[in-house]
Parts: sequence; C-alpha cells; structure tokens
Amino acid sequence: MAAGDAALNEPVEAALTGVFDITKVGSQAWTVGAKVYWNDTNKRTTSVAISNTLIGVATEAVAGGAGDTIGRVRLNASF
Repeated sequence: MAAGDAALNEPVEAALTGVFDITKVGSQAWTVGAKVYWNDTNKRTTSVAISNTLIGVATEAVAGGAGDTIGRVRLNASF
C-alpha cells in the first residue's frame, strides 16, 4: 500500500505487510481467510486468481452487493 501519491520516477513510501481497507470488486462476497488478489487493470482487489497477483487474505467477511466495494485485507510481503 502506498502511503501517498508520488510523481513519476519519484520515491514513494509503501507498506508490504499489515491490515488495510482496500477497494474491491463490488460483486464479490469474501469470507474470512479468502485469498485476495490485485487486478492491476481495474486497480481493485478481487477473489479471482486468473491473471491477478496474490497480495494477502481477507480478515473480515464482506457481502457481494454492488455497493460492497471495500474489503479488509492482511497483506503478506512474501507473495
């Protein structure tokens, strides 16, 4: 997780571990412990593994309604 914005080619402070509330795909329900992936095309987290990068696991269940767009994720730097 970036701590803020940075200009192109400028350093940015980032966290590789910890628990964060991150934008997710609204149509997906998550259970505690579900693997969470980063979809770099849509700039959102997802439960879909295909073509996405594993970043951690869900630490709270979240519903799958269109308005459920924030998920709590424990990042794991070893992925």
